[in-house]
Amino acid sequence: MPDKIYENRSAKFGIGEVVKHRIYPFRGVIFDVDPEFSNSDEWWESIPADVRPRKDQPFYHLFAENDETEYVAYVSEQNLLHDTSGEPMRHPQIAEIFEVAKDGRYQPYDNLKH
Repeated sequence: MPDKIYENRSAKFGIGEVVKHRIYPFRGVIFDVDPEFSNSDEWWESIPADVRPRKDQPFYHLFAENDETEYVAYVSEQNLLHDTSGEPMRHPQIAEIFEVAKDGRYQPYDNLKH
């Protein structure tokens, strides 16, 4: 899949893609992309300095889940990988924005596409 372009920055992942965290055991469906960090400084500073991501990269909003719960996550591109498990997602908010295509990908409903 070609890279998505956001304000002259190339995002590796796109809306509806299923990704997993590089370190922590969770995965999610991308529902929004920021071309660079766009959260609070307090949030960013709460990340331990030795693993704190750079701000000058795309950050992704995910409907995330792990073995125990579902939640919304905000993750830097450097910490994401494609999820190739093929396992369906169970996060309840996915159905508010996405439909599952015949090939198993998550696509925004037609009335939500830009």
